[in-house]
Amino acid sequence: MNNQPSNDDLNVFRQVALRSSFAAAATDLGVSVAYVSKRIRTLEQVLNTQLLHRTTRRVSLTEPGEKVLRCAERILDDLEQLQEAVAQTRQRPGGTLRVSSSFGFGRCHVAPALASLAEAYPELSVRFEVFDRLVDVPGEGIDLDIRVGDDIAPHLIARKLADNHRILCAAPEYLAQQGEPRQLSELNRHECLVIKERDHPFGLWRLVSAKGEQQIRVQGRLSSNHGEVALQWALQGKGILLRSRWDVAPLIRSGQLRQVLCEFSQPASIWAVYPQRLAQSARVRAAVEHLQQWFIRHPPG
Repeated sequence: MNNQPSNDDLNVFRQVALRSSFAAAATDLGVSVAYVSKRIRTLEQVLNTQLLHRTTRRVSLTEPGEKVLRCAERILDDLEQLQEAVAQTRQRPGGTLRVSSSFGFGRCHVAPALASLAEAYPELSVRFEVFDRLVDVPGEGIDLDIRVGDDIAPHLIARKLADNHRILCAAPEYLAQQGEPRQLSELNRHECLVIKERDHPFGLWRLVSAKGEQQIRVQGRLSSNHGEVALQWALQGKGILLRSRWDVAPLIRSGQLRQVLCEFSQPASIWAVYPQRLAQSARVRAAVEHLQQWFIRHPPG
């Protein structure tokens, strides 16, 4: 048996350690759980040590496993830099780029941009995942997170892709029945369609006007963790919605929705967020630049 651990086995081990699960690691890598188990057994045999504690609910690192993980990360990062250096000499970014975003914005805006990116760089493979929560970018092995909102952790690098803000809107049918709010406090007596999406506080709307920032606690009988569901409810006349201009601009233009309390908005620019260790990555740089140009060419509305 080869007494040197393979890079593939180290990569599988790193993913299991990141996800604390054989099944989750298998899903991330696009392989079977049996394959993951086999690669971990092989790595443990090569290193002659137990790397993981296994229970029916969770996988955790042993003390030797923690040391091996640190070494594995250095080895794999060095290998990644080598691949990037070769790619830069070819001026063609390659390898696998793992991208994440939120449900609605990811499906409507990021997905077509990534399809264009893959077409522009045939040697680049893109793996796109959407979440209803804030992603731990380095902890979950994400290369690039495309998010809406201006709160970025200091240990991450962020580049603005496009300006954006959220606005208040409702269907004309709802406003005809319930009346149009004339001041912010009147939202308390309206049905508000509340979204719990990623890191947004549930039911607390922070809004900015010429007078500065104000916040209001809203409520309604309909709420969801999926912005597109709330948008469909708004179109059906079920209440007032706070939603990204990128999502509702065409609907306002067509008359299906109408903006209310126009002096208020919520800053929510579009950002590309990535770990410090990928700051010099050719594929991340190419992706960010491509996305910036895409959003310039495909503005809302």
